[in-house]
Amino acid sequence: MGDELHAEHREGRGDVEAERFWEDHYRGRERVWSGRPNPVLVDIAGSLRPGTALDLGCGEGGDAIWLARRGWRVTAVDVSTTALDRAAADAATAGVADRIDFRRHDLAVALPPGAFDLVSAQYLHSPIEFPRVRVLQKAAGAVTPGGLLLIVDHASVSPSSWAYPEETLAPLDLSPDGWRTERLEAREREATGPNGQRVTVTDNVVAVRSLAR
Repeated sequence: MGDELHAEHREGRGDVEAERFWEDHYRGRERVWSGRPNPVLVDIAGSLRPGTALDLGCGEGGDAIWLARRGWRVTAVDVSTTALDRAAADAATAGVADRIDFRRHDLAVALPPGAFDLVSAQYLHSPIEFPRVRVLQKAAGAVTPGGLLLIVDHASVSPSSWAYPEETLAPLDLSPDGWRTERLEAREREATGPNGQRVTVTDNVVAVRSLAR
């Protein structure tokens, strides 16, 4: 798996700065994320019939592994080979490696080909330049008729910047004839701050279903 990841997508590796940033991010710590799936994904996807899923910016694979355990076939992508190697190892330990296709992609360049019943973009933020709206528009284009696009954002990405769910959805310019909004809400959750303190944070949740075409 490791050699495949290193060889994947060589023809379009994209922004070297982005790759270096995220590699440093993951290499700097033995483990960055908890390994648990994101709560909104669990809430919304838990009631869906398993099919094919695309996990954008999968990190160390917590969401992809959870989906695979529930019967989904998952394509999980990230720009960091270190993150993907960890995710692949955890998937093997969990016994679901055969249900997840881990791929290295710079999403600013391209998404994996294909159409998916669920496309999940969990906290697809970046502290360096990233064409987020364009990536999410492409993500919408990868949803099968009847499938779901799920986006979860930090409502506050900096102390002076606050966003609302409508501000996530509107730039995607999705036709109301082709999409039905199922969730458009702000949710509070408990999180652990940088010094170990418990804090309440707000997430924006957007779930839109592609209508049969």
